[in-house]
Amino acid sequence: MSSLDVTRTELALVVLYLNKAEARDKICRAIQYGSKFLSNGEPGTAQNVDKTTSLARKVFRLFKFVNDLHALISPTAPGTPLPLILLGKSKNALLSTFLFLDQIVWLGRTGIYKNKERTELIGRISLFCWMGSSICTSLVEIGEIGRLSASTKKLEKELKNTNKYKNGQYRSKLQKSNERSLALVKSVIDIVVAAGLLQLAPKKVTPRVTGAFGFASSVISCYQLLPSRQKAKAP
Repeated sequence: MSSLDVTRTELALVVLYLNKAEARDKICRAIQYGSKFLSNGEPGTAQNVDKTTSLARKVFRLFKFVNDLHALISPTAPGTPLPLILLGKSKNALLSTFLFLDQIVWLGRTGIYKNKERTELIGRISLFCWMGSSICTSLVEIGEIGRLSASTKKLEKELKNTNKYKNGQYRSKLQKSNERSLALVKSVIDIVVAAGLLQLAPKKVTPRVTGAFGFASSVISCYQLLPSRQKAKAP
């Protein structure tokens, strides 16, 4: 394959990535929280970028609550323990509520909805919903990692006298475990970000800390949305 073909293939993957509304949203999110980190809550250019990008991102999320509403009423995978099912459905319900309320916040921030006090109240409620969904996600990932670990150990015993890394099922389980571990890290980071936005511990979780954690979470999200070929190449 010539260098031109390689370049064309790589650019096609970039186009495919940027065509995703979710990917563009996460890139904007990285800009938003990077600006929050730089501004540290102080007035200036960085804070203006933070606020305008935050408002712009809400447009990407219009009607996105339908996705989690659909997941809420969809059947779960067979064999999933009841506690994990309940946590997963709670996550879907809370995230769907957050995304729905976030649309009302957007209406308020753009001046379409005139009640500023109610807009701020709805904004805080929506952030608590997002924080709750992140907590549920963390618990689900911990449970799923535990299930994967148990099944992986069982498979290791069956493959004791062979090269387990040549077994497709074993490699698949390792990959899933790594993906869920990364999702767990992201959800824990998002809990800190939500706490910062809600100012639950303003002395410890400052705007700069919130910005740093939010930027890290955004980078993880961008990575998770990469096409599989680029993920394989990533160090």
